[in-house]
Amino acid sequence: MALPINLVLVRHGQSEGNIAKRHFEKGDNTLLNALRSRHTASYRLTKLGRQQAKMAGVWLSKEFSKGFDRYVTSQYVRAMETSALLNMAGAKWRCDFNLTERDWGDVDSWSDEEREAKFEKEMRRKDAEPFFWRPPNGESFAQLCLRLNRPIGTLTRECSDQDVCLVCHGEVIRGFQISLERLLPSQFKKIALSNNPKDRIHNCQIVHYTRRNPVTNELSDHADWVRMIRPTEEPVWISPWRKVERPHYSNSQLLKIVSETPSLIS
Repeated sequence: MALPINLVLVRHGQSEGNIAKRHFEKGDNTLLNALRSRHTASYRLTKLGRQQAKMAGVWLSKEFSKGFDRYVTSQYVRAMETSALLNMAGAKWRCDFNLTERDWGDVDSWSDEEREAKFEKEMRRKDAEPFFWRPPNGESFAQLCLRLNRPIGTLTRECSDQDVCLVCHGEVIRGFQISLERLLPSQFKKIALSNNPKDRIHNCQIVHYTRRNPVTNELSDHADWVRMIRPTEEPVWISPWRKVERPHYSNSQLLKIVSETPSLIS
């Protein structure tokens, strides 16, 4: 069993929650206050988000002209709306609750500034260990990755000789990256705390894993190559293919990693 030949992960388009937080940053909290009456599962796409989804669909239809063997979407409204607006010919979407966005618990529906003010101690814990930190009454990244083992297992059992399109959320895509590339918590921390826009997963950004060597066209047993696509940019931004390295560690290498954490008690 192996992953699909091509596994294409698509983040949803700009949502009501995304734009409400941007308005808050400019001093307008009207939209954010209105959204607090809803669960994040019910956020719709904005006008821009709908345009982004259509643009992503145009790129996907050109790149995968034969379509996909399986289409799967998160059950959150903004993901299902994005999926439909991709307008992939003949698509029959499966809805999977395991692909819903990470649960932020008590700190959900708050802006970053409000989180810092209302949950100062929790935010410090988050920055110290973002992979293992769990929002109050929410879900840690570690728990999210465990949840994603279910759809990953389904893909390896049922879709190893197929192409799959999967529409979900930014942190879910990051969870796939952690699981498929076997990132260490320390590696994830560097990405999570980065201010570099290149380290973000933008609305309708596509992350394409493949088992097919982009140079030789030969198939690997693993999804050994990955690239990023931002179809909403003009021109469309496409990263070079990157070979996925899944390291194993010797005793000395493990100790070198451990030495980066200072001992508090000798």
